[in-house]
Amino acid sequence: MSISENLQIIRSFLDPYKTKLIAVSKTYPSETILEAYNSGQTDFGENKVQELMSKYEVLPKEIRWHLIGHLQSNKIKYIAPFIHLIHSVDSFKLLKEINKEAEKSNRTINCLLQVHIAQEETKFGFSEEELLHTIQSEELKELKNVRISGLMGMASNTENEEQIKKEFQHIQKLFNKIKSSFQTDQIKMEELSIGMSSDYKLACKSGSTMVRVGSAIFGSRNYL
Repeated sequence: MSISENLQIIRSFLDPYKTKLIAVSKTYPSETILEAYNSGQTDFGENKVQELMSKYEVLPKEIRWHLIGHLQSNKIKYIAPFIHLIHSVDSFKLLKEINKEAEKSNRTINCLLQVHIAQEETKFGFSEEELLHTIQSEELKELKNVRISGLMGMASNTENEEQIKKEFQHIQKLFNKIKSSFQTDQIKMEELSIGMSSDYKLACKSGSTMVRVGSAIFGSRNYL
């Protein structure tokens, strides 16, 4: 199946849920991304700043770039002038650094707070307690160049659908709680970024507004 056909199949599933598709283009060459772009895909997600930058330089400027991988604070300055959305803000310290670089670029950068919902210890993210503390903190109000646009989470790497559903429902409840209780000009709970190639259908049923799909669009990755 072609990239265009894969996109069509995924979009036909997402459309009734009004879920946005972020095409995860990490490790795929620019030519492959351009093929997806020419099939109407405009939102692409990258894990690493260096790879994102090299693609940003050569691909159409209409593309909206999403940083979805773990972000090091010393790399923010490279993407601050143009990044559309940072999904993976996993600490208040990182949020402060994003604010600093956004101010230099005279921008307000939209950010999602990454919540640790999986069983694996290796996943980054806020605990529920840390998340609610950050959302309500006076320090957050001082960061004028970031906007909290929602939450992001990654489910456990398991074939147990009940476990995945449970984790997605947990973050959905958190999302709804913040949306109903803590909305301000700075906190706009609009996006819930959950779901990847293996579990995006479950994520849609759990209220996802964005899914991050790579291999189901582009085929298996070659990491060599």
